[in-house]
Amino acid sequence: MTLKKLLFTALLAGFVGNALAAEVAPQTFNQALHDKLPAAIKDSGVIRNVLDGSFPPYYSVSPDKQITGAMADFAQALSELLGVKIEHTVIPTLSANLMGLQAGRFDISIGPAGDYPDREAKNDFVDYVQEYVVFAVKKGNPYKINGLEDTCGRKISVTAGGSAEAVIKQASEQCLKNSKPAITVLTFDSQTTAALAVRSGRADAFFSSQAPLSYFVSLNKDYLELAAVGKHNGFGQIFQGAVLPKDSALTPVILEAFQVLFDNGTYRAIMQKHNLQYNMIDKPGKNLGASAK
Repeated sequence: MTLKKLLFTALLAGFVGNALAAEVAPQTFNQALHDKLPAAIKDSGVIRNVLDGSFPPYYSVSPDKQITGAMADFAQALSELLGVKIEHTVIPTLSANLMGLQAGRFDISIGPAGDYPDREAKNDFVDYVQEYVVFAVKKGNPYKINGLEDTCGRKISVTAGGSAEAVIKQASEQCLKNSKPAITVLTFDSQTTAALAVRSGRADAFFSSQAPLSYFVSLNKDYLELAAVGKHNGFGQIFQGAVLPKDSALTPVILEAFQVLFDNGTYRAIMQKHNLQYNMIDKPGKNLGASAK
């Protein structure tokens, strides 16, 4: 079995273990919320969700197309609450996901995805988690990467289309301005392959969201560790959430539905089930990235 398959098997095993450890109570159908759904969704009985292939512990897709993780639990809860089916389509990259939403091929990406002002120009966000961006490095942190300032001349892996890619490229430009070597940015389609690049030695570090990196590191404690924890690392306050087309009629319904999940304890149960308690926020909000500092 290849190293990539071994890592994926470990990831999937972790999800299965979590799923067996806790059950999330089913939701009671909410007629008032159902009535607020856009007519096209009420007529079809389907909300079309799009996701990329791997963002554990939020979601992961197995070879037989089974979707697991916190997003799967949120999708199930929303489906029960709204009285519609949520159909999942997997497209490899976030940028392609966003284009699909804007083209009207999908209704939502439950995500979560990073909410930033530039993305809000074409999208609505229903934010339900807060995130931090750190590095995953080889055990012992041999290159002493403790912040963006330590990445000049290093090979850093990122996922395609993500905000971390933009930040690390800006950091590379700053390296050159300071007469230091540029950063070699290695772009991958999934979190799994980007993390694997560090373990295999192809990359010196993986720059990404703390939640998935914590999960990867927990499964590879003999090989990887987190670095630059507790620093801004080129970011301000980061909120993440479900993404919808700009001014979608579905946005206020999803926001209200998430508020129900917060109020009835389901949100906390799902987040704790997947060891995401440090990413919880007090209440969901629309486009919180616009005011984040």
